[in-house]
Amino acid sequence: MDGGKNAHDNADARTDTAVPAVSRDRRPLASVLTANSISTIGSSLTLIGVPWFVLETTGSAGRAGVVAFCATLPIVVSALIGGPVIDRIGRRRVSVASDLVCGVAVAAIPLLHYADALAFWMLCALMALSGLLHTPGNTARYVLVPDLAEHAGVTLARAASFFDAVSRGARMVGAALAGVLIALVGAETVLLLDAATFLTSALLIAAGVRGVRAAEPRKAAAPVSLRAYRAELREGYAYLLSNRLLLAVVVMVLFMNGTDQGWNAVLLPVHASAELGGARDIGLLTALFGAGGLTGALLYGAFGHRFSRRAVFTVCVVLCGAPRYAVAALTGTTLPLAVTMALSGIAGGVLNPILTTVIYGSVPDELRSRVSGVLTAGGELAMPVGGLAAGLLVESAGARGALLAMGTVYLLATLSPLVFPVWRTMDAAESESGDTAAKASVPSPAA
Repeated sequence: MDGGKNAHDNADARTDTAVPAVSRDRRPLASVLTANSISTIGSSLTLIGVPWFVLETTGSAGRAGVVAFCATLPIVVSALIGGPVIDRIGRRRVSVASDLVCGVAVAAIPLLHYADALAFWMLCALMALSGLLHTPGNTARYVLVPDLAEHAGVTLARAASFFDAVSRGARMVGAALAGVLIALVGAETVLLLDAATFLTSALLIAAGVRGVRAAEPRKAAAPVSLRAYRAELREGYAYLLSNRLLLAVVVMVLFMNGTDQGWNAVLLPVHASAELGGARDIGLLTALFGAGGLTGALLYGAFGHRFSRRAVFTVCVVLCGAPRYAVAALTGTTLPLAVTMALSGIAGGVLNPILTTVIYGSVPDELRSRVSGVLTAGGELAMPVGGLAAGLLVESAGARGALLAMGTVYLLATLSPLVFPVWRTMDAAESESGDTAAKASVPSPAA
């Protein structure tokens, strides 16, 4: 009897593992990772190219802050209201449409400039259009990762690390390219290259994710109406407000992203123009930060599971931001800031895999688009104010005063995991997210 039972169990085991092995397809996941990396390279070109273009053409830090405000306010608006739209239209379609519109908007800036027809309000409007469509595309790719990981037979934790590492590597490459290319061919040409990256990303998603059920429009139980839309939108906000850990994450990231927007859009370009070597040094510093981020993400993927999630997060979040503001304010050479940027990048690279695993593990699949949109909106709520405040601070208190003021805000925000007890639940959530990750993986044939 035992021998027959074992043979029967072995046959069942072979059947259980054979089906996922046959259905395994890594092309959609590879397409999303590749498209996201190319789109991120383009975003890095924009991140450096547009502020430098504004400083070159206007010479005003205040106007650079206004452009940053116009670019980021629509990002927040689209994230606030876009979650249900992504599910209704379909994640694949949203990602493709987002990249196409962003590419056209970015390409219009240099083309209008060459034609001597680019007014300042047009620049602001084009950046606002790009910002409005950029976040839904990013969110659509982001929320696809768990389903594509299951489709590919890859654990959720590994897929999340891949997604973050590829994104950080792309930021590093894009920043280095932006710095060099601006010095060689000018900001206008860099923006045209940025538009080409958006087009390439759209083509990859359109072809590579075709036929994946999770990427297609979802048939809602309720018909399309304003009432149904409000109900779906309310679900995302209700879930966030009921989860104290995610709410704490959003509040902290809100201040971090706001000050970082001021750093990227105003403070670093002004500091590099006045004290360092210009656009080339901006590219170098941003690339070093990206390289550090890639290293940190890979180190956490390899060794992070051995340590307390909360302890690692608490240390790294303090080191990732405030030190670079202080070093930039107190030194006027590239080397100290370059070392600080690389080390801060390593610390910052550890954060996203932790947060991504917590979010994927705690949010149900049917709410993922809505909750991710709410999380993005909350985290980016201060970004328009951050860029605008940095420009005004530079003009009123000087670059050094602005750096010290915004660095202090960053430091106070990142001390919250040490102060508030809710962060202790990050380790308690580890087993829950680990169980979800296991469910999102497909057993290998040897299992």
